[in-house]
Amino acid sequence: MTTGADTVRTTVDQFATAGNQAFKDGVEKSLTAINEANAQGKRNMEAVAASVTAAAKGAESLGAQTIAYSKKAFEDQVAQAKALSTCKSVQEVVELQTTFAKTAMEAYIAQLNKASEIVSSTLKDALRPLNERATAVVEQFQAAR
Repeated sequence: MTTGADTVRTTVDQFATAGNQAFKDGVEKSLTAINEANAQGKRNMEAVAASVTAAAKGAESLGAQTIAYSKKAFEDQVAQAKALSTCKSVQEVVELQTTFAKTAMEAYIAQLNKASEIVSSTLKDALRPLNERATAVVEQFQAAR
């Protein structure tokens, strides 16, 4: 026959066992959540690093192209100055200068188009890893709901 003390002891043991199991489950869930948060943080940092790398490559490309254009434009201007110094009439100067201005403007517009393409592709490349991470986080939150 069980006494009241045995019943209390059994009940306390059951509560203690259930409490210990609940605590253990809570700790395991917390550790899993912390590990997942660390993994998310690592993936986010990798995405930022990839983004910065892409932006740096684009800036390097844009800078190299701009320097090459500036060098060529300067050389063209020097050549134009030499050509102008050999002109024999005002009409020849006007024709030579008009041709040079047209060529220089076309080269400038071509340079702007190249620079625009570089900036556009750099932005796409730099934002791609960040967009992928944002999408992954949104999907994860939606899956958790």
